[in-house]
Amino acid sequence: MEKDILRNFFKDHKFSYMIGIFFMLLSSYIQTLFPKVLGNTVDILKSSDFDSNAVYTNLLSILLIAAGTFATTYVWRNLVIGNARKLECHLREKLFDHFEALSPEFYNHRKTGDLIAYAINDINAVRMTFGPATSMSINGIVVCVISIYSMSNAINWQLTLLSLLPVPVMVYIMYTIGKIVKKRFRHVQETFSEISDRVNENINGIRVIKAYVQEDGEVARFQTLNNQMVEANLSMVKVSAFLSPLIELCFTVSFVLNLILGGNMVLNGSISLGDFVAFNGYLGMILAPVLSIGRVITIIQRGMASLSRLNDIMSIKPDIKNEGKIEKFPQNASIEIRGLTFIYPEADKASLRNINLTVPNGRSLGIIGKTGSGKSTLINLLLKMYNVPNGTIFLGGKDINGLQLSALRDGFGLVPQDNFLFNASIADNIRFFKDIYTDEQMIQAAQDSCIYQNIMDFPNGFKTILGERGVNLSGGQKQRISIARALLKNPEILILDDALSAVDTVTESQILSNLRRVRQGKTTIIIASRISAVMDADEIIVLDQGEICERGTHEQLLAKGGTYNEIYKYQFGKSSPADFCAS
Repeated sequence: MEKDILRNFFKDHKFSYMIGIFFMLLSSYIQTLFPKVLGNTVDILKSSDFDSNAVYTNLLSILLIAAGTFATTYVWRNLVIGNARKLECHLREKLFDHFEALSPEFYNHRKTGDLIAYAINDINAVRMTFGPATSMSINGIVVCVISIYSMSNAINWQLTLLSLLPVPVMVYIMYTIGKIVKKRFRHVQETFSEISDRVNENINGIRVIKAYVQEDGEVARFQTLNNQMVEANLSMVKVSAFLSPLIELCFTVSFVLNLILGGNMVLNGSISLGDFVAFNGYLGMILAPVLSIGRVITIIQRGMASLSRLNDIMSIKPDIKNEGKIEKFPQNASIEIRGLTFIYPEADKASLRNINLTVPNGRSLGIIGKTGSGKSTLINLLLKMYNVPNGTIFLGGKDINGLQLSALRDGFGLVPQDNFLFNASIADNIRFFKDIYTDEQMIQAAQDSCIYQNIMDFPNGFKTILGERGVNLSGGQKQRISIARALLKNPEILILDDALSAVDTVTESQILSNLRRVRQGKTTIIIASRISAVMDADEIIVLDQGEICERGTHEQLLAKGGTYNEIYKYQFGKSSPADFCAS
């Protein structure tokens, strides 16, 4: 998948690349003119009665070469290096789109720090490979080819051959070291991921760390990871550091051979002094790109390692099948569940067994049960967070698998147990960054969720900026802002997944009363641990070990004297916790 992304990017920018490479080649060619002009000038100056006009002409040529090199280099760097920056942006957008498309199950097995490393380090390494490293490679190859041709054809091929004898040794060394660098850089990226994940966890859990006085322990664990990363980097540097010194050593041999052999040729009259100067100029010109080969190989190997990691992550496909053709959520949709049994991936026990349930449009359903009874699992399947067996869940008479995911989820409004608020204003959090809602609608949603007065008590009201994950709010305030967000959407089906657990009973009663008023004619599902949150629902189901063990209205369930009645007695102080747990 990543290869297709790269191919499409290069295809879309092929003209700018072609122009950039043309100017890169032109720049390299212009640079190689300098040694020849300089050698010619030396030969002119060697004569006591030299032609000053010829010298001035050569000096002007040197200035023009410098100006031409500047102009052409400026153009190709803007195009080629600029495109590399665009590629970085393009890859990061594609990676983010891919992250958004992946299923929740994917994130259950991935660390946040590792995913952040993909978006920062790996993409930057790819950008360096297809930007500076590629341009240095092309420019160096052209300069070397033209220089070697000029040295052998215009000056002396035997001297050229002898001077370049160490080059095969350099190529072998660079190839061998490059493979080791690639392997060790991959390990560097992995250690960076671990450090990123550790920092992320500590920032998010800083209150727990301080509450349990674990600062020293966390610092010690971080130092261990930090030392591991230092060791990984040093391990890579110890190998890559060999390249430049070895290349310089080989070129020193080349210069020594050139001085000995070339000097004798000048003395013998085989070549002129100017040719000898030009030859050294070309040899020096070859030295610069060859010396940069060490850095280029390191960058390329890093980029290839990162590209391999990106290929791995981009090749992961969403677990959730999105093969539906229906593009709009059914209006006035009833919910019907037929014989639903569900087992989580990699689990060996069913979380839900033989669930049969019908919720007519406009009715309210309460779901209650002990921890782990399958309440949230049922909601996750309604939202198709996991693949749903065909013929088990129907919305408005249509199989849930026949709806496109975007259409399906657009018809729901969910207030989850773990309320997430963004580092933005309260208004943006309620609107979810959408401009389609008016201020009046937002205020009404805040009033219906009983959070309006709390918001107005803040100095900046709805413009108050919340900290990361709403850190400057209480649990109850977070829940009510999340409820306001869902009410503002006014979905066909509203789901509150234990969304009133952090509010007091008086506020809970007010919110439930408001819900009955504003949700008339639309379906509402309330999952709760407290019976007070579901007792007024049109129907209540009690889940136990993944099965519906009881169903009915509040009065009917109390009359049955089963699990619901036991929960009721415990919560309203008519039995002991031991009695409830023993059941």
